[in-house]
Amino acid sequence: MGVPSFPPVFPVDAEALLPDLIALRRSLHADPEIGLHLPRTQQKVLDALAGLPLEITTGSRTSSIVAVLRGAVPGPVVLLRGDMDALPIQEETGVEYASINGAMHACGHDLHTAGLVGAARLLSACRDRLHGSVIFMFQPGEEGYDGARIMLDEGLLDAAGERPSAAYAIHVAPGPRGVFATRPGTATAGSNQLHVTVTGRGGHGAQPHQTLDPVTVAAEIVLALQSFVTRRFDVFDPVVLSVTCLDTGDGAINVIPDQTRLAATVRTMSATSLAVLQEGLPRLVKGIAAAHGLDAEVEFTVMYPATLNDPAETARTLTTLRQTFGAQRVQTAPAPTMGSEDFAHVLDEIPGTFFGLLASPPGIDPRRTEWNHSPRVVFDDAVLADQAAALASLAFARTRTS
Repeated sequence: MGVPSFPPVFPVDAEALLPDLIALRRSLHADPEIGLHLPRTQQKVLDALAGLPLEITTGSRTSSIVAVLRGAVPGPVVLLRGDMDALPIQEETGVEYASINGAMHACGHDLHTAGLVGAARLLSACRDRLHGSVIFMFQPGEEGYDGARIMLDEGLLDAAGERPSAAYAIHVAPGPRGVFATRPGTATAGSNQLHVTVTGRGGHGAQPHQTLDPVTVAAEIVLALQSFVTRRFDVFDPVVLSVTCLDTGDGAINVIPDQTRLAATVRTMSATSLAVLQEGLPRLVKGIAAAHGLDAEVEFTVMYPATLNDPAETARTLTTLRQTFGAQRVQTAPAPTMGSEDFAHVLDEIPGTFFGLLASPPGIDPRRTEWNHSPRVVFDDAVLADQAAALASLAFARTRTS
């Protein structure tokens, strides 16, 4: 791919780290772990950081790692994040280092982790010229376990003795290999969950008039939810609601059940739309059930807020990336994505930027490639030198500004 030589202030060429970073990434990929407790992953990262001039602490509630590098020159603190957890997906890529344990790094967190290790090595090598301090945040539990929030509660932002002035994180995605993209303002959607239980009175499927059928009411609710979204929200403040679970139990086919459950993921771009959903969805669901003489329990859970990139930090990010990799490899994203990211919790506290690195292998048509969370998605670990160089460049440049 040809990573440009690292800026002269760095004695280590990012490309020279690539074989070790690929080996670490593939070891992580072959042995993924899910959730907040990742003991094998944690040990591999600790081994990879061994010998560096870092102050390392591990989490008490999770397998997190916080490593602090203190520069020789006074300056601000910068935070860099890499997430470590995998997904409960059976891998179908066929690569030689594929997981066989029923979990998969289908979202690229193995690259995020290895890339952050690379950044720690690059910055450690120029510690004598580093202004300020860098916090390396190795996070478990990004995939729905609120790992970032737990790390914040355990004192992440005070690890260097003062709060960071800026925070940055990379996420890989399918697309032309080596292209960076980000945008000021909303970068990714907020993530929420809707759970509904409709309770009626079951009976024989041949005599529905003697029951209070929760199945048909649940079906009506599913359709009403779609109409609610399309008719209550401005298309320029989008909401996506997808019902992904509809459960009537394991009863016989000729039995109308007492209860039907449904669940949906709900994505939002603003606090305004979130407030409308929190008030409106329970009222809608309960109203439909009551109209048919049934009861409904509704639980709306806010998971992650929208990820908001600070405009000034994003301008710095774009400038630094263009200086490091060339303008042709750096894009301003035209719109947010409807995926969500718990780095949003960090950006609620610290100004910073969440940005993407496209990482499809050569020879794959980006328009037809599998996306993140697919059991067949493949990322090219040749981008690891880019990841390490990008994160290190951002931290090094940012610690020299007040």
